[in-house]
Amino acid sequence: MGVIGFDTSNYTTSIAYFDGTDGENVSQLLPVKEGELGLRQSDAVFHHTKSLPDLSDRLFSRLKKREISAIGVSTRPRAVEGSYMPCFMVGYSHGAVLADAFGVPLFTCSHQQGHVAAALWSAGRMDLMDTPHLAWHLSGGTTELLLVTPKGRNVDCQVIGGTTDISAGQLIDRTGVMLGLPFPAGKSLDSLSDNAEKTDFFRVKCQDMRFSLSGVQNKVQQYLSSGNTPADTAAYALRSVISAVVQATCQAQKVYPELPVVFSGGVASNRLLRIETADLHPVFAEPKYSTDNAMGVAILTHRHMEGSL
Repeated sequence: MGVIGFDTSNYTTSIAYFDGTDGENVSQLLPVKEGELGLRQSDAVFHHTKSLPDLSDRLFSRLKKREISAIGVSTRPRAVEGSYMPCFMVGYSHGAVLADAFGVPLFTCSHQQGHVAAALWSAGRMDLMDTPHLAWHLSGGTTELLLVTPKGRNVDCQVIGGTTDISAGQLIDRTGVMLGLPFPAGKSLDSLSDNAEKTDFFRVKCQDMRFSLSGVQNKVQQYLSSGNTPADTAAYALRSVISAVVQATCQAQKVYPELPVVFSGGVASNRLLRIETADLHPVFAEPKYSTDNAMGVAILTHRHMEGSL
């Protein structure tokens, strides 16, 4: 039984195939003009619409007419009332048409649920889909610490901590633009930090698993202006974010002892984050499944179909 998943997030168009064991994801970043910090939703919708035919051609040309049993689509950022972004409607419209054309069911989930599923699958920990655990969703728009619990063949994600203002991804992207790096800046900033000679960072205050990152941007600017190299500045910004994540995780582990901690989202592919959190014994997705992808949507779709048999 093979299924197709669509995910049209704010910065990446993705389509994936999953057969219950293995699969393939094809993705394309949306173009952002040099020096800018993001896209308007209208531009994101346009670029998704433009990208999907090429991505679907790439994916379906490799499937060799395999039977498709269901279509899955992420329709909103989070599975809570009021969560909405127009860009997800592009994937939904394409998925709905494809489901009608194939005469198969259409399954919907949230972008966040897809991230959790992709992380667990790529880490070889699908067992955690059926038991409570903690999960970080670290991305360009989200920095949330979640209590994840089973919900049928899907999961429920309750926010228990994280940032109270800008996300980790926003701080990383703003630092990257400050240093002349392309947007989104995660991979470039990570690579630049490899050349850092200092281990400085700003210790973010964290209370009850929550913290603010808005003031860190000024600290990063001051750090660079005081004569530190771009590489040291990149590492300074990353370690400052990581300090907050580590503190919040330790606080959560006291409230929810013995629950494993999963890291998902684009920021979770960061090399320094993986090194600095090693003592927490975290579960990390493969880097390519940390960033936005449709594999998690396809995995959830397959689980849904298995449960309905």
